[in-house]
Amino acid sequence: MLKYIFRRTLIFIPTLVAISLLTFFISVNAPGDPVALMLNRADGNQAQSTQNSAGDKEHAELRHQLGFDLPVFYFSLTDATIADTLHRIYKNGHKEILKRLSNEYGNWNTISEYYLSVVKLESALYSLNTNEFDLSRISESKNLIVKLLENHKEENIRKILSNISNQISHTLENERSHLQSDFEKMIAEKNAYEKYIPVIHCYGLNNQYHRWMMNFITGDFGISYQDKRPVHDSLFTAMGKTLQISMLSIFFAYCIAIPLGVQSAIKKGTRSEKTITTTLFILYSLPSFWMATMLVIFLCGGDYLSWFPAPGSAPIPDDAPLWYKILEGSYRLILPLFCWTYGSLAFISRQMRGGILSNIHQDYIRTARAKGLDEKQIIWKHALKNSLLPLITLFASIFPLAISGSFVIETIFNIQGMGKLSLDALYARDYPIIFTVMMFTAILSMLGNLISDILYALVDPRISYTEQT
Repeated sequence: MLKYIFRRTLIFIPTLVAISLLTFFISVNAPGDPVALMLNRADGNQAQSTQNSAGDKEHAELRHQLGFDLPVFYFSLTDATIADTLHRIYKNGHKEILKRLSNEYGNWNTISEYYLSVVKLESALYSLNTNEFDLSRISESKNLIVKLLENHKEENIRKILSNISNQISHTLENERSHLQSDFEKMIAEKNAYEKYIPVIHCYGLNNQYHRWMMNFITGDFGISYQDKRPVHDSLFTAMGKTLQISMLSIFFAYCIAIPLGVQSAIKKGTRSEKTITTTLFILYSLPSFWMATMLVIFLCGGDYLSWFPAPGSAPIPDDAPLWYKILEGSYRLILPLFCWTYGSLAFISRQMRGGILSNIHQDYIRTARAKGLDEKQIIWKHALKNSLLPLITLFASIFPLAISGSFVIETIFNIQGMGKLSLDALYARDYPIIFTVMMFTAILSMLGNLISDILYALVDPRISYTEQT
């Protein structure tokens, strides 16, 4: 068994690497600029192009702090027209137009000079004193610069440069002439064949993925884009509240559903069995959000009963006695725990019922009856043990849900758990939280499967993971 566990643990490593790669590249290609989100700025090429120099400096500093100015991966496969330093440009619109210019003209040296001339002219426009140059002409020139950074075709660029020439005053003539000459140089030294030459750029360990993975392994999950707090602070606070409810829910669901499933199997076809099955399936058919809403409306004050505190009630005081915290906390958990649990009772009991019915007619059960064993002992000791295998399989899928939570129930009852945290992060595009939850869910999925395999061997001695099998 220990050898099997060790082998399965080794298999976890490449699986986790594959999941981490998928998670990381989804996060890298997700829409929106994380730094702009943290700085509460709108995303988009035009909005980014109109940032002042102070804002650009702040953006660049935060980007460097988060490691976004590093290469994305250990290597990149491009063509000979793409520079190995393109990752240093943080504006997505600028990066995209540089790729198109490289593909069109094939000479990175002239393309970079042209780009720097455009940026220099843009910076000079922002530094102009509005008293010495008409405000409307400045605004029009800025718009033309934005259009220039969106076009890679020669005829379009020439037209825009001509319009810029009509708007620019003698104050910026030097910058404009440099831009014009760099553009002509880029056209003159065009190389149409470089884009067909594949090139591999190697960056070593100093890249975003390696940094992200090493930080994750050491427990550093990044910084939240919403409140700039470390992700692990928000995550573990929410995880504790979700685990409290979900583990109790799993415990009660199995403790209630297993006896009900056994009872319905023993008394198959009787009124008792029909009553149990009908009641559980009625509960199963009721959506949890509807049930939670009805319970809040009818049992949490308002125009009806006030048996339970309303969602969003004042928290339990920190200086309250321990017994009061336990009693009050348990009291507040009754409704969300019920909503979390009732839907799984029908499914688990049905699995238990099917398992008992499939085993109750086996030869070993007939042998036990022939020996004169008590019927309860036959059912609860012999038949039950072999009927637990489907429930163990079910546990493997339930186990990861222990931390994912239910955003519907947590939102209705105002529980600051994992479900609500993930939903709020999704709305806010807070990707560090989203992808940390994804990684933890993947880890728990593999751990759940391993625990299920171990439980199989404990429940049924015939199942062995030794090399002879």
